[in-house]
Amino acid sequence: MIARLASRSSSRRAADILGQVFGGLAKPFAFRLWDGTEVPLGGGASAFTVVIHAPETFVRLVRDPSPLNFAEAFVESAIDIEGDLFAAMAVADAVEELQLPLSRRLRILAAMWRG
Repeated sequence: MIARLASRSSSRRAADILGQVFGGLAKPFAFRLWDGTEVPLGGGASAFTVVIHAPETFVRLVRDPSPLNFAEAFVESAIDIEGDLFAAMAVADAVEELQLPLSRRLRILAAMWRG
């Protein structure tokens, strides 16, 4: 299923979904997608950038946006962190508190499925 969703994930749609999932975090940071698309979040200059190397990794992280999932992706070199690693850890703490309502999670899944 992840491969099917990943094959449908355009960078434009991925940027929109990242904004929906992580846009409420106050600390400024960014994502860089597999095609070089920059997705700034939090307003202001980004302290760090999460580089996502493949659409499959994007799908995996959006399905479970937990610090553990990000840590595993980092260890596996599926993502890189460029910039202030301590700022990234502070955002990871905020991500632990992230709670998306079921209705939003279903809309995000539907958006990923439609591609």
